[in-house]
Amino acid sequence: MMEKLIFGRYIPGDSFIHRLDPRAKLMGAIWFIIIIFLANNWLTYVLLTVFVLTAVKLSEISPKFFINGVKPLIWLILFTVILQILFTSGSTIWFRLGPIVISQEGLLNGVFIFMRFVLIIFMSTILTLTTMPLSLTDAIEYLLRPLAAVKVPVHEIALMLSIALRFVPTLMDETEKIMNAQRARGIDFGEGNVYQQMKAIVPLLIPLFVSSFNRAEELATAMEARGYKGGEGRTKYRQLEWVSRDTMIMVAFGLLSAALLVLRT
Repeated sequence: MMEKLIFGRYIPGDSFIHRLDPRAKLMGAIWFIIIIFLANNWLTYVLLTVFVLTAVKLSEISPKFFINGVKPLIWLILFTVILQILFTSGSTIWFRLGPIVISQEGLLNGVFIFMRFVLIIFMSTILTLTTMPLSLTDAIEYLLRPLAAVKVPVHEIALMLSIALRFVPTLMDETEKIMNAQRARGIDFGEGNVYQQMKAIVPLLIPLFVSSFNRAEELATAMEARGYKGGEGRTKYRQLEWVSRDTMIMVAFGLLSAALLVLRT
């Protein structure tokens, strides 16, 4: 399952989404995550779904990548949906067994929560699949630039966030390698009771932590060898350029927000 986690990876391309300014994509992703909470009926969620699927189409990346990005989180999503169904009261009761009550409103909210999770994952995945790590770092640094007036280390924060984001697929690949090595030694993952499964994870966590620290130390050594001394006085090889298509994307998000406000009940 680890190899299916694609969040944090970058797929080179020349699609419309790839050519967008990383600032526009980052602001769009954040904007989408905020306005998705405006949706509260079928019309609003259908509109959001069409919007996201259009973005997937414009990215020219196979939908299989996005589906595989959801799979590792499906159990967490389903757990949240089940809690929503069981603990949402409503007037139309469909099933009752002691303290367990399933209502029409609970089921509807559960479906909406599921759609909300999937759409957010899709939009976040579009951002990382179509944006180079360095470009994403530049976008984060640009958006946080006003905080530099109050002595906030904006460049260092942006660099730290970007490195953390790029370490996600790296650590997942490392985890898969360690799991395969442990399976070769006779350890079964995902079998037995809960205690046995937790016990089987211990041989996985220790080498993963050691590998993570080693990679962090190698990265720090490489940065020092290249003379990295922070963001002060540094110039940029790649300059961000905002063009008309980026403005058009912001207008599209504005229209989407307005439509959600109109269609809300």
